Formats: sequence, C-alpha cells, structure tokens
Amino acid sequence: MGREIWVRVDPWDKRLVSAALEGGADGVMVPQGFEKEVKKMGLVTVVGPEGDLKLGVDVVELEIKSREDEEEIVKRAKAQLVIVKTKDWKVIPFENLVARTENVIAEVKSKEEACLLSGVLEKGVKRLLVHVYDPLELKEILKALKEEGEAVDLEEAEVIEVKPLGMGDRVCVDTCSTLKEGQGVLVGNTSRAFFLVHAEVFENPYVDPRPFRVNAGCVHAYVKAPDGRTRYLSELKAGDEVLVTDYRGKSQRAVVGRVKIERRPLVLVKAVARGEVFSTILQNAETICLTAPEGKGRSVVDLKKGDVVLVHLEDGARHFGHKIDETIVER
Repeated sequence: MGREIWVRVDPWDKRLVSAALEGGADGVMVPQGFEKEVKKMGLVTVVGPEGDLKLGVDVVELEIKSREDEEEIVKRAKAQLVIVKTKDWKVIPFENLVARTENVIAEVKSKEEACLLSGVLEKGVKRLLVHVYDPLELKEILKALKEEGEAVDLEEAEVIEVKPLGMGDRVCVDTCSTLKEGQGVLVGNTSRAFFLVHAEVFENPYVDPRPFRVNAGCVHAYVKAPDGRTRYLSELKAGDEVLVTDYRGKSQRAVVGRVKIERRPLVLVKAVARGEVFSTILQNAETICLTAPEGKGRSVVDLKKGDVVLVHLEDGARHFGHKIDETIVER
C-alpha cells in the first residue's frame, strides 16, 4: 500500500472537497450530516460519524503530549486507525510511533509539516490527514505529496554483448501518465539488476512518439513497482501501478492503463556493473531504448559493446515480489 492522504473539511466547505477530489485525495473527513454530500461529488472514502469509516468506531482521534499518550496511541492502534493530533509537531515522537505501528494518521496543517512527516524514518508515515482552509493551498500540498516518489539508486553499466534472439512475447506498458525524456521503467531478467528502459518519447521516421508507453521487455521479466516491490511484466493489468524513474533516480507512481503482449523479434543485452554480468531481453526494434547516464535514449539497434547504460542493482532475493534476505542464483 502506498501513502494515503486524507483531507479534513471542517467546517464544511464544498470548494475544499472539490480540491481534495481533483488532487487525488484518498479520503475526505467531514462533520456529521455531510457524508452523503461528498458521495454526490465523487468516489472517495468518506470518514465521519456516518461515513465509510465511522469516527469513534473505525477511526479515533488522540492528542499526543507525553510518553504516556504515545503508549495509549500504540495500544489503540492495534484495533483502530488513530488520528494523532498535536499543537507542535516534533519528529522524534512520531519516529517512535512509526517504528511501532502503521495504523496512525498524522494530522498536518501545512506543506512543511506534511513533507517533514512523509520522510520520518525514511519510509514516512503511511497516512496523513491534511487540515487547511484554502483550496489552492490544499491543491499544492496534495500535488507535492502525490508526486513524491522513492529515491532509486542508479549506476552505470558497460555493455559487453548485444545479441539478436528469436521470437518471443514482449510487453508494452501503456501508463496513464505522459512521460518525458530521461524517464522510463526498471526492468531486468533477474531480481538483482534492473535496466532503465526509456519511454517512447522520441521522434521516429516510422512511428509517432507515444510518451505514455514503455516497451518494457519480455513476459518473464521483473519490473519495479512502488513500495519496493517487483512484478512480472506478464501479470500487469489496467489499474496496477509501476514505478517510473528518471535518469537521476527520481521516481513517481504511474497507473497502468493498458498492457499489450505481442510476439516480436528479441534482442539480448548484457552489461557489467560492480564486476558482475547482468542482462535483459527487449524487443529488437529501433524505438526501444535503454537510458544513457545523461538521460538520453540509446536504441537497442544502435547499442554496441562499450556503451554505458543505467541500471539499478539490489542485494538479496525476491519472494512473491517482496525483498527477502536469502541466497539465490539467477542467470
């Protein structure tokens, strides 16, 4: 699960609800009697005395002032979601809470507070409740939080072999986002090494740019998803999410709108990083590019020994997409 952003609209203000819905808020918290009004405006989780999540039953509010309050919050969080309020946010108390439970919701009243708590203990608070009164300020906060992504470490790998293969099933991932030069998704034959496959943003004599698309690789390959997970390209479907990453390692979530699996000629690319050889298999076509360190796309048909491309390397292994500490050999 990614980070959930709720918006408190108290007192009732229809403009704030509209801003919350337009900004992609996951939940709206309103006073009693206004739950149905929110439902008329859009499909979103409503928090309130008569909402989808009932205040006082599913969700409770507690203020943190002392260590004793912290213990009470952790205790209540075993059975309920707990909205944590304070007059003066300090990072350390919330570090303690995040380390012990994920069922806490931090109420924030500014962009600065929201960004501060989203980075607590690196993983951040899983849920934030934004309480502001200006629709424009709310939109700005939601934009900052929704576009924030995990940092991905990228490094250079030197190509040592480019080898045409036979036919196979490759996967085009069409996202619901317009990608830019330098962006793509991370794909690889193994769970240890992911090549940054560039989006189809470039002009080409044969086809128009499709900046929403990444021709990512073969059905067997791993693709990086949000929250540190991986997926097989073959299992992606509309509504799933992939992690879009740029050449600097900045990432963002992208919703999958469509997946196209078609039989096409393939090419094997091998590259060396940290003294090890890693590989990926892509469609053999001029529109498919890996990403150079400066963010430029490098077509697989022009790729040659000695070229440098970007990869993301990981330690350990994967079990159902989750990272585990286990010895495993993948070739």
